[in-house]
Amino acid sequence: MSTNIILGILIPFAGTALGSAAVFLMEKEMNTMVQRALTGFASGVMVAASIWSLIVPALDQSEGMGKLSFLPAVIGFWLGILFLLFLDSVIPHLHMNAEKAEGPKSKLQKTTMMVLAVTLHNIPEGMAVGVVFAGLRSNSASVTAGGALALALGIAIQNFPEGAIISMPIHAQGKSRFQAFIYGVLSGAVEPLGALLTILAAGLFVPYMPYFLSFAAGAMMYVVVEELIPEMSEGEHSNIGVLMFALGFTLMMALDVALG
Repeated sequence: MSTNIILGILIPFAGTALGSAAVFLMEKEMNTMVQRALTGFASGVMVAASIWSLIVPALDQSEGMGKLSFLPAVIGFWLGILFLLFLDSVIPHLHMNAEKAEGPKSKLQKTTMMVLAVTLHNIPEGMAVGVVFAGLRSNSASVTAGGALALALGIAIQNFPEGAIISMPIHAQGKSRFQAFIYGVLSGAVEPLGALLTILAAGLFVPYMPYFLSFAAGAMMYVVVEELIPEMSEGEHSNIGVLMFALGFTLMMALDVALG
């Protein structure tokens, strides 16, 4: 595996680690408006990445199917949705600002379930990076080095606020700054691992790359709709979340077009 691919799958993880380090510089409590803004931004990046970096290449690779070229994208997208729905139901986790945990009943600590919630939605991000770099590795015509880099950078950018969003509340609950930082870093560790496993798996099934691409898109869209958008819209004055969603969306779109 080339050095460029290894560095590419580590870029998003670096974003999470740097964001988690914000716990050393900021106060215990994160302002609610700031949290909504960061969540909205992350949502916009993920939606744009799902479309331009995953679904569009999936459709391009299926052009040979003529009028049925949409089928691999539709099937893969739904498989991604159902996969995250399954994980959502079997992994105990606690969303930010929620009092009641989701998934099966568990005696896990609140901080652990918060980390699991972030880890859960980092899985599709790791898969997305992995499947794009797998396409690049297989010399797929619809996946370029610039496009793969754009996706890695876009997810790294949205991982930065996510790292802060997970480490700051954990510190506020009594953990030391260093412990909160480690929790934040661990929540992002699943991304390079997921990316690596996806690259290895997708390399064996290159003809099915459109399914892999749209699968990752469906998984990311599930996270956005089920978790991030509700968090950015709760309570009053949610306009900041919408504006930051638009900023994240246009930034990721611009990165993909400019670098792709």
